[in-house]
Amino acid sequence: MKNLLKIGKISLLALGLCSLNSCKDYFDLTDNPNLVQTPPLNAMLTTATHKAAFNNYRVASFNNYYTQYLASSSPGSDTDTYQITNNSTTWDNLYYALADLHDMIVISTESQAYHHLGVAQLLTAYQLGLVADTWGSAPYSQAFYQEPIILVPYDSQEALYQAQVDLIEKAIENLSRADVTQPLGANNDLFFQGSIEKWMKFSFGIQARVLNKISKKSTYNPKAVLAATAKSLSANSDDVSMNTYDGINPWASISRGNLNNNLGGWLSTNFVNQLNGTTYGIEDPRVAKITEKTVHGVYIGTRNGEGNTGAANTVRDECYISYNSPLTSDNSPIDILTYAEVKFIEAEAAFRDQNKTLAYSSYLAGVQANMTKLAVPKNQADAYIAAISKGANSLTLLDIFKEKYIVTYLNSESWNDVRRFDYQYKNFSLPVGAVLGNEFIRRVAYPTNELAENGTNVPAEVPLSTKLWWDQP
Repeated sequence: MKNLLKIGKISLLALGLCSLNSCKDYFDLTDNPNLVQTPPLNAMLTTATHKAAFNNYRVASFNNYYTQYLASSSPGSDTDTYQITNNSTTWDNLYYALADLHDMIVISTESQAYHHLGVAQLLTAYQLGLVADTWGSAPYSQAFYQEPIILVPYDSQEALYQAQVDLIEKAIENLSRADVTQPLGANNDLFFQGSIEKWMKFSFGIQARVLNKISKKSTYNPKAVLAATAKSLSANSDDVSMNTYDGINPWASISRGNLNNNLGGWLSTNFVNQLNGTTYGIEDPRVAKITEKTVHGVYIGTRNGEGNTGAANTVRDECYISYNSPLTSDNSPIDILTYAEVKFIEAEAAFRDQNKTLAYSSYLAGVQANMTKLAVPKNQADAYIAAISKGANSLTLLDIFKEKYIVTYLNSESWNDVRRFDYQYKNFSLPVGAVLGNEFIRRVAYPTNELAENGTNVPAEVPLSTKLWWDQP
């Protein structure tokens, strides 16, 4: 590719393959003979899948404080108390990934490599959603050109949502094609090892998630959501995840420190109280697969905004991300979409479609799938499921959302659900010292780097309690 792409401050990578080439000239706007001008599509596939998984982690690493899975050990921390924070690095990484995918779309189209094209379109939709669901309006339709554009216009939130819908539909169409010039490389595909069947299931799962996100809109169509879930993930073995790292799972870097009392990844009181029985009157056996008891033999969380209330940060008197968890050990995968989540999407859509029989069966199936994924002993899982089994006619949206909340622990998608449910979980408390008054946070401020370099196009700042487009009727 001849000219590198620019967006805001960022001169976007035309190739994004630092592992294959020297990175010193990535910001030049001329041909570089040391760079691969037409990289192999399967090499781009490796980069694309790797970046998508890590971008899920990068977004989750701060928005999981807003969902109150995590809490800071320091009182009055910026993230806990809804102050403006600078997330430039995450913004940059998302746009680097989108630029790579743009190039992959161009090259795969020219090569008639339609399966690679479908993958690129799907991962574009997914990461464009990460941008839009975090910041709102953002550059997209005019962001990727051969000739560099220094100041890039922003697309509206509605336009970004429609772009995701369109990209997913195109991805499904291209992944369905048989007239392809080359297959996905099994060793290059870090999600599915080249399985088109699993990419198709992933596509329908992301479609269901995106269509379900507008549950507050008059255009919400639960039947369309259900049509997508019916073609999506059908077992835990279909989970969309990556467990290939240059080192270890990034969450494990936190849990490893906990082994040496370098404590981090503190779990929020709201999350722990749901698990330990305080909130709903029954201890969830998954708590032992997520964290460990304190030195006092109980499960205690940290109140967001309040910080550690114990004797010292080196004493295990509150709960943390655990190295022993199937989710946060060295080789644990980064999950993007799980079968359990798909069942809860199905349960919600069926509930809104007045099909309580399907809603109830999907609700129970989602809980069971997550219990199995976390290797909860069968007798404990059975006892918990029996305790929450109330019959189809008694099922509520709270039941669905509060169980899904456990399933999406450490996933960036969780904040979308928390906002759609208006933070109405039982006993879900505002952080101590929250700066938005009695309001929960609804969006993130635009990054400092983008304000400095593309400020004329960045939308006027509004309170962080301002709802995004899909979060409103």
